[in-house]
Parts: sequence; structure tokens; C-alpha cells
Amino acid sequence: MLWVLLIFLFLAVIGMPIAFALGISGCVFFLVHPEMPFITAIQLPITQTQNFALLAVPLFIFAGNLMNVCGITERLIRLSLVLTGHMTGGLAQVSVAMSTLMGGVSGSSTADAAMLGRILSPDMVKNGYEKGYIVSAIGFSAIITSTMPPGIGMIIYGTTGQVSIGRLFAAGFTCALIMMTVLMLTVYLTSRHFGYTPVRSGRASWAEIGGAALKSIWAIAFPIFLLLGIRTGIFTPSEVGAFACLYGLFVGVLCHRELTWEKFRAALHHSVGDIGGIMFLIAMTGIFGYGIPYEQVPQAITSFTTSITTNPYIVVYIIVACLIVAGMFIDGSPCVLLFTPIFLPLAKSVGLDPVVFGLILCTCTTMGILTPPVGVVMFLLCGMLECSVGDYLKRSWPFFIAMLVIISIFIFFPKLVMFIPNLLF
Repeated sequence: MLWVLLIFLFLAVIGMPIAFALGISGCVFFLVHPEMPFITAIQLPITQTQNFALLAVPLFIFAGNLMNVCGITERLIRLSLVLTGHMTGGLAQVSVAMSTLMGGVSGSSTADAAMLGRILSPDMVKNGYEKGYIVSAIGFSAIITSTMPPGIGMIIYGTTGQVSIGRLFAAGFTCALIMMTVLMLTVYLTSRHFGYTPVRSGRASWAEIGGAALKSIWAIAFPIFLLLGIRTGIFTPSEVGAFACLYGLFVGVLCHRELTWEKFRAALHHSVGDIGGIMFLIAMTGIFGYGIPYEQVPQAITSFTTSITTNPYIVVYIIVACLIVAGMFIDGSPCVLLFTPIFLPLAKSVGLDPVVFGLILCTCTTMGILTPPVGVVMFLLCGMLECSVGDYLKRSWPFFIAMLVIISIFIFFPKLVMFIPNLLF
């Protein structure tokens, strides 16, 4: 597997799309091992996608795009302003609250960051926020989406690692609330330092909050319906994806009455592109990952790591460091696909619950969207605001520290993370 890894890293560094780099480097394994029939490399991309549970991925992507064009976003923005506009750093607080609420709708951190950047950044610039700070606040807030159900990364992890997607979704609620709390505290402390003021003169009344919440009720109820549907056995994870699509149509056509034929076509167009990219990526990991169990890579990594230390916390932090570094070079979904079979056995060997590890994995790898050299969201928001990467990095370190605190909470307080899954399941 060493040659496979080296060729993959070389292709990734020179800028080849990750899916092609995975497929080409994976074929090298069959060239190095002539006893393996090469026809297997042709069959693997097909068999990799013939997993019924993976049907949830395209369905949730389509559902998220549907709900983004049916008026949910505007209502959630108003609710976020009502809830957090009176706090220090009001618009940055709105970004955190909005990411928490939107996480259950879009399932994509990149999509959330792009949307919030377009909606919030003009007003934040007018209110005197530094551009580097705006990129940091919006970008790191979007990471919440990776744990809030129905995060696409959790579906891929659950399918790859044979972990209950229902339990992952249930734990995601707690993790999203933890992330929201820590990031809002970070925004409060940094905003006090920079003098960023609230956007409302006082707290909203209960009537105002109730009215805004009532208008957003279909978006707020969506992740709850998903979890209850899985828990009660009404839906499998794949079937609940189909329900999500019907739910989006129901809300857009009958409730908000904003889903026109043109918007439906736009949602379908975006979904086809997103689904094609992710499913092609999943198919190519079939070739790349074939040699991992054959060469006993997980066992070798487990033996090597435990030979250095047997302290479970140190072992987990070694995994976290590897995932954060890997996320700097590889997007979140490929990271989840690549490292689940490698690090999940090691995490289990030190007593870490697979559900907790899945949320740590999704959080760590999603951080890569905000780190050089290939941070997609970092470059997206910096380009949108005409902000230099240097200015962004100068203002990002408090948020990066906050993410490390969040990951440490997951590690040291697994019972807190598992409270809802253990209660429901």
C-alpha cells in the first residue's frame, strides 16, 4: 500500500481531482500484486455503490436543494436575528445560530457557508466587521452542519463503518448544540475585544420569538421527523431520504407556496451535479480501499500506535491530529471514506464508542474546508469578500482553538454525546 499512498499523494498535490487520484492510485495495487485479477479493479467501482443504504446520500442532497429554494432560508434568517441579534457580535452570532438551524436542511457545510456568506457578509462589512473575522465566523459556524442530521458525512461514515445511522443522527443533535454553545461563546469574547455591537437594541419579546419560530416550524421540525421516523421503525435510513424529498415538495408547494417550476428545475440541476460528484468519489474509493484490509493496514496502524502509548486519550488525539492534517489536503467526504476503515478499529480498541468517533471524524475532516492549502470554503469566502488568506488566518485562531475544545468535549465526555442515542435507542 506504500506505493499506492505515495502515488495518491503525488496526484493530489499536483491538483488532480481527488476521485481520479483515488482510482488511478488504487489500480497500482493490482499492478504491484499480479496474483490479483485486474478485472477486480473494474468490478469494484460498481460493487462499491451497490449498497442500498447509500441511496440516502442522493436523496438527502436533493431534499436539501429543494428546501433551500422553497423559502425556508429567509424564515430561518429572521428567526436567528430574533434569537441572537441582541447579543454582542450580533451578526456573527446570527451566523452560528443560522448554521445550527440550517444544518438540518442542507446537510452540506460548503453550501451553508456559501449561502451565509452571500446573505450576511454585506451587512457585516457595513457594521465594521473585519473581513478576516467575517470569513472565520461564517466558515467555522458552517462546520456545525457536519454533525447536525442529516449530515452527508455521517451517512457515509455509518454506511462504511457499519454504524447505526439513527444513533449517529441522534448524537448529532447534542454535538451540534455543543458546537453552537462553544462557538457563540467564542464570538462573544472576540466581539467584545474588537468592539462588534449587537444589531438589536434589546431582547425580542416572547411573542416575537414565537411568531418567528412558528413561521420556521417546518424547517425546525424536519430533523426531528427524520429521527423519529428512524427510531419508530417507520423508515430505514434510505427510506427517510425519500421522505425528506417528499417533505421538501410538501413544504415548498403547499405550506410556503414558493416552489415554482423554475426553482424545482434549478434544485434538480444542482442536485445532479452534487450527486454525480459524490457517487463517483464513492465508486473510486472501492478501488483504493481494496488493498487496505488485504495488507492489514488497520492492524498495523493499531499495533504501531499502541506500541508508542496505551493511554486511550493520547491515542485518540493522535488520530485527531492525523485527521486534521489529512483534512488540509483532502475534502471531507473522501477523508471519511478513506480513514473510516483505517482508524475505526483503532478507536474501538481503546474503548471509544463508534458513534462518538464518527462525530469526531466528521468534525475533524470538515475543518479542512477552512485550512490551507486546499480549503474550499476558505478560498470561497475570501474570494467573495476580497479578503487575503493572511488576514483570514490572523483572525481564525480563536475559532480553531474553539474547535479543539469542542473535540476535547467529545473525547472526555462521551456520555454527554451519547445521552440522546442512549435515551432513544
